[in-house]
Amino acid sequence: MTATVRLAARILVIDPDGRVLLFRGFDPARPDDGTWWLTPGGGVDAGETLEDAARRELFEETGFAVDDVGPRLFERHIEFDFESVHYDQTEHYFCVRAEQFPVTRVGWLDHEHRSMFEHRWWSAAELAATDETIYPENLVERLTAILG
Repeated sequence: MTATVRLAARILVIDPDGRVLLFRGFDPARPDDGTWWLTPGGGVDAGETLEDAARRELFEETGFAVDDVGPRLFERHIEFDFESVHYDQTEHYFCVRAEQFPVTRVGWLDHEHRSMFEHRWWSAAELAATDETIYPENLVERLTAILG
């Protein structure tokens, strides 16, 4: 299978108590493969900077608008299958600090409505204790480093 090469911008949204916002999703083409939790974010559009993509994705997926997503914190490379497409994706992560806010689905794309069904604010302790699949895989360590 030929890979679709994709650049993505993802955002760690952290509340004043150190909780990070994650979405629970699954692959509608493979529902028996279970679910996972991931940060808001997605593909970078043509002509868009990583920062612009991070701001856009955050607004589309949560309804929360920000002017500044800060510097890139880290990069992750992953290959995965989603809805029968094989992706070769490089993700760039940003961080936004914010009070918890009501998440809206107004800007969601069709595939997001099909594949994401829950959101939650997670503490580092909850992430460390869960058996759930979390992306990025080292989120507890990343969150701990950000929180100091």
